[in-house]
Amino acid sequence: MRLKGKTALVTGAGSGFGAGIARKFAAEGARVLAVDLNGDAAQAVAVEIGGQALAADVADGAQVRAMAQAAVAAFGRIDILVNNAGVTHLPGPMEEISEADFDRVLAVNVKAVYLAAREIVPVMKAAGAGAILNVASTAAISPRPNLSWYNASKGWLLTATKSMAVELAPRGVRVNAILPVAGETPLLKSFMGEDTPEVRAKFLSTIPLGRFSTPEDMGNAAAFLCSDEASMITGVTLEVDGGRCI
Repeated sequence: MRLKGKTALVTGAGSGFGAGIARKFAAEGARVLAVDLNGDAAQAVAVEIGGQALAADVADGAQVRAMAQAAVAAFGRIDILVNNAGVTHLPGPMEEISEADFDRVLAVNVKAVYLAAREIVPVMKAAGAGAILNVASTAAISPRPNLSWYNASKGWLLTATKSMAVELAPRGVRVNAILPVAGETPLLKSFMGEDTPEVRAKFLSTIPLGRFSTPEDMGNAAAFLCSDEASMITGVTLEVDGGRCI
């Protein structure tokens, strides 16, 4: 019960790593608002963990404002924010990625973090405490070819995490990031281009521990970094990748 009495808002919580983080937080005692573009998926997770759900596009300023207001209305405060929602473009030469795909990646992976900070950081500053966790990717520090704009968006997130951490530390707010390697999530096929036994084997050969990341792996790391056990940890970008980036 490391998060007993805490409140948490998790974006992209309807599936994959976000769902794993929401489940772990609830198991550790937190009250969780599961947010996802897919409202039905968010609701399913919320029912499972005894939390609340909200459908929202995290790249839309008005919807993010409503998201923050809903969390405060439900819980009275926001102790933890997890910026997990993310998208990628299909693998391809950088110059062939469409402008629409580029804009979508930057909107969800970059702009959404700014929008959430704009609404939620003031709440945490007023409380004099808070924990923000950004879900980045090993792509930020060990980029794969043909995912250049996705890689770049996650690299931005590492710099943002450290900058947020140093600025918010005097106000009692910690900011960290986790870097998963690809896992069994809806984005896996997009990362690999195609999902075949041969492609999987080639991908897994680059991970020393020999397996993909799981939602449970992310939940465990996230719970620690957002708990009081990590009260002296801020600005850290933690690789949860089975050795992929060694």
